[in-house]
Amino acid sequence: MKRRDLLLAIVALIAFWQVSAWLVDEPILPSPFAVFSVFARELRGDLLAHFAVSLWRVVASTGLAIILASPAGLILGQSPRLNAIFSPVIYLLYPIPKVVLVPVLILLFGLGDLPKILIIFIILFFQILVLVRDQAAGLRPELIQSVRSLGAGRRALFRFVYLPASLPAILTALRQSVGTAVAVLYVAELFATQRGLGYYIYFKGSTLFDYPAMYAGIIAMSLLGLGLYFTVDWLERRLSPWQFAD
Repeated sequence: MKRRDLLLAIVALIAFWQVSAWLVDEPILPSPFAVFSVFARELRGDLLAHFAVSLWRVVASTGLAIILASPAGLILGQSPRLNAIFSPVIYLLYPIPKVVLVPVLILLFGLGDLPKILIIFIILFFQILVLVRDQAAGLRPELIQSVRSLGAGRRALFRFVYLPASLPAILTALRQSVGTAVAVLYVAELFATQRGLGYYIYFKGSTLFDYPAMYAGIIAMSLLGLGLYFTVDWLERRLSPWQFAD
């Protein structure tokens, strides 16, 4: 996406927001410029700390999902027997809305970061697992045999065949999951916590009725999601440059 197009989209959204604020003319929808002023002020307060907590939870859950789901997907994709055993389980668990597990995880693991990290991890795990498995299963057998004929062992196959082939699937899963992960993070941070952007947004809006600060928190969470999305896009261009070759 060109920077000019992105800038025009931002300007259009701000203009729409400003017009909507004029039409509604209620404290519940302040103007964007009032929110931006509060956003700058809150960054010098506790908003940045809440942002850092939410960022840590997303990054930790994402890293854990990649570490565990990628090898599992490669194994299932290259082992029809194991895939036949685990596919029914994946088929049953994959479509379940994982956000309903938030209260269960809090009961099992208590308060703190762990249940919030786990719920995002579960969502990302299944999305990465399925895409990597399908990508690995689609590798041509003759390609693998040709590499083996050169004396490549399992480690070399993983490094030079399976991993490069699965990278696009991993990054695609991450790109598709960023929005979901941030949305689930908001829900998870409503339960038994006083840290994180989800808590900040709810507390400012529903308890203090400080609507400009609430929208400042929404902006911060939006920036978190956008930052993660653009990071995945940057990683894809660095790690899978062949996809963008002319």
